[in-house]
Amino acid sequence: MFEEELKIIPEPVEVSLNDGIFFLSQKTTIQADLTSTRNGEYLKQVLASQYGLNLAFEESSQNNEGKSSIILKTSNEKELNNSEEYSLLVSKENIIISATTSVGVFYGIQTLLQLIPNKALKGDKISELSIPCVSIEDFPRFKWRGFMLDEARHFFGKEVVKKILDIMALLKLNRLHWHLTDDQGWRVEIKKYPLLTKIGSKREGTIVARKKGVISSQKQNVPIDGIPVSGYYTREALMDIIEYANERYITIIPELDFPGHTMAALAAYPELSCTGGPFEVSTRFGIHRDVFCIGKEEVFEFTKNVLDEVMDIFPSKIIHTGGDEVPRRRWNKCSECQKRIIEEGMKGSENLQVYFTNRIADYLSSKGRQLMGWNEILNDKLSKDAICHYWTNNLKLVLQHAIKGRKVVMSEMSAVYLNYPYNLIPTKKTYLYDPIPEGYDNNYEKHILGIEACLWTEFVDDKDKLEWQTFPRLIAVAETGWTPKNKKKFESFLKRLESFLPLLKAFDVNYPTKEEFLQDQ
Repeated sequence: MFEEELKIIPEPVEVSLNDGIFFLSQKTTIQADLTSTRNGEYLKQVLASQYGLNLAFEESSQNNEGKSSIILKTSNEKELNNSEEYSLLVSKENIIISATTSVGVFYGIQTLLQLIPNKALKGDKISELSIPCVSIEDFPRFKWRGFMLDEARHFFGKEVVKKILDIMALLKLNRLHWHLTDDQGWRVEIKKYPLLTKIGSKREGTIVARKKGVISSQKQNVPIDGIPVSGYYTREALMDIIEYANERYITIIPELDFPGHTMAALAAYPELSCTGGPFEVSTRFGIHRDVFCIGKEEVFEFTKNVLDEVMDIFPSKIIHTGGDEVPRRRWNKCSECQKRIIEEGMKGSENLQVYFTNRIADYLSSKGRQLMGWNEILNDKLSKDAICHYWTNNLKLVLQHAIKGRKVVMSEMSAVYLNYPYNLIPTKKTYLYDPIPEGYDNNYEKHILGIEACLWTEFVDDKDKLEWQTFPRLIAVAETGWTPKNKKKFESFLKRLESFLPLLKAFDVNYPTKEEFLQDQ
């Protein structure tokens, strides 16, 4: 198959291999129309840094299809749609990448980079490189193709995140879901509440290992490693990373977890709880009984003030507010929560979470934003605009909501949670997972926005471990998000992966051996 010979990941929609070769050399020029200027500068920078090719760049409203040129064309200068479709034509004379939007041109560039022989990555001085003549028509299967990085549990820093964004761009992934707060750490600067980072960004250590029956309690005698964990992002650092992501057409979705998983926030501001504390930033993982008090108006004031600053930093229309694993034990005994139940005419504590979520959803909507949360937020009374992020349990209920029009992103824990070892979730299992459940009515597929892989970092404490857990399984997820289902074949993917892995090596990524990532296949 031509596609397998070309070894492109994700597999394109249509590929035709033609006769001839284009010779890429220092004499090749990059030409871009006015809308494609940014992409032209990006291509020039990548070819220089990765391949040692310092090509001349020309910006022009009219492309000159002369010999040995890479031509970038964007037909819809106003970009009135969000089309990610592109065409790539390689002839003996030139390479033409065209699309209706600049993001389409950008994805065409990512495909072109995979057509360059890997020998050019070794740093040897090569006078010219052979690229096969080919024509490609390509577009994604899903609009949401994401990766979730948890930095609340362990903090990795700006350069690690930027490297991830670079690889995501190569894989045509377009959403970085950034989990920034949890029981074990608060990683985003909020100027109105400085104690969130002064206190909430630091913990004394981390539980040594999971032990049955103890990870949900702060009072159990469980071994802690004694290694302090700290770190957070300033507004300036966040905005720098956001700009970097924007240059790669990746939207960063911030997640700040409410009303549960809030021990780091409560350590800083215990008055937001039902009991008043005191609390410490948790060294253990799992479900914690202390959560935000839904009976206190100051909780809503705090949450809205925090979100105001988050929205001032992040341009994303969607704000993820977590909402998973929220116990009701404190609410059941809290006089203020019980008073809220009576005042709002609720039947019991089980309705407090949807009450909280809807108030926050309405507030975000008033600011032109949209709430997203884990599937525990689902409720018949939930705001219609809230997006459901499925991860585990009761898939049937989630699909019932989707059939009614609820938008859903799929992150099945047993298939795309990358923190699990390869013997539990081997690459093949990740690759074969499909976000559209078997038997799901085709009429409602439009409500499934796409797929997202998640890396929770409870026991991922350094860059090498992060990369080892993520790759190549994230590459498999990228193909599922982009490639038509009927074109996906695991054997083909493995052959193309062999050609892709040198690109990871060029990025200095620590990934497992083939024997390791194919365990128990």
